[in-house]
Amino acid sequence: MKNSYTTVDSFDKLPSPAFVCEEALLEKNLKLLKKVQDEADISILLALKGFAMHSTFDLCKKYLKGCCASGLHEAILAKEEFGGEVHTYSPAFKDEEIDEIIAISNHLVFNSFSQLKRFKDKAFGKVSLGIRLNPEYSSVEVDLYNPCAPFSRMGTTKANFDETQLEFLDGFHFHALCEQNVDALEGALAAFEKNFSQYFDKLKWVNFGGGHHITRADYDVEGLIKLLKDFKSRYPHLKVYMEPGEAIGWQTGYLMATVLDIIHNGMDLAILDTSAEAHMPDTLAMPYRAMIRNSGIAQEKVYTYRLGGNTCLSGDIIGDYSFDEPLKVGDRIILEDMIHYTMVKTTTFNGIKLPSIVIKQDNNCYQIVKNFGYNDYKERLS
Repeated sequence: MKNSYTTVDSFDKLPSPAFVCEEALLEKNLKLLKKVQDEADISILLALKGFAMHSTFDLCKKYLKGCCASGLHEAILAKEEFGGEVHTYSPAFKDEEIDEIIAISNHLVFNSFSQLKRFKDKAFGKVSLGIRLNPEYSSVEVDLYNPCAPFSRMGTTKANFDETQLEFLDGFHFHALCEQNVDALEGALAAFEKNFSQYFDKLKWVNFGGGHHITRADYDVEGLIKLLKDFKSRYPHLKVYMEPGEAIGWQTGYLMATVLDIIHNGMDLAILDTSAEAHMPDTLAMPYRAMIRNSGIAQEKVYTYRLGGNTCLSGDIIGDYSFDEPLKVGDRIILEDMIHYTMVKTTTFNGIKLPSIVIKQDNNCYQIVKNFGYNDYKERLS
């Protein structure tokens, strides 16, 4: 880890709100991913769309092979801060960015054959080219996160596959999952092979994409390793990549916030110095219930509160929670598992301050990596 940060020796001294990543938990996830990587003889990439906390990259790159990027800025971050392989995919690339993306990337994955045809003259021979394919296998329940939902713009279907362009391709990429177990991968892979395996002999690599919840407690890791080994035994010439997004940062830390006020309007309402809208948008978009340490559902414990954010949006509500003791102004609330797919989506809506970023080390020392202020709000506007 880089060591030029401000450090404090107590949770109570942390700025609020703050994302706190626990280094030991992150490394535990990375070690499990490396086990899969080594035993199955594949390469696992860090998906920056889900975890881009580059202050941890010195640790991450000890275990993973590189990063997958969703466009120019993520590719630059991967190159500058991580090193290793850079794999770049976007639903559509822009003319004014493609040259720099080609120069940065090891793999460049197009979403459609029209994009491949548009840019192949620039890219062929300079970077390993691939195409994202849609296996048309749908097992994700929420359409917002379903890459293979009806009318999805993500990837090329079998009906739209252009065999005339195979000579320009080194690999295929498919992504059909979202926070799922190996049984879902089995189904997606079977569909992928059924639709496209006739072309595998012309390829060098296949990328199984993301959505693999490998570090979740109930994930069948041994089943995944077996599936990967079986695939490689069928196609020994293919190098295999995976790029889980949530698995790196899964349950590695929390968002800490402070109670600013408590009011009553038919029920007790607690206002926090964080925001569902600005700091935890998935709690509203998915939606899902954020877990809060030492809390229960409404009425489960003695004191029930509706927790709300400190913005003017009426619907900026985190949810209803109950506690053993009454909340007080100044109490700190810990919202669990907020490191993956949360930090990357924060905004400064309403001028609300972004949460600080903190790394908790094994010795209970907290490194304050980043504090945000007015300029972070001002500079993103004009």
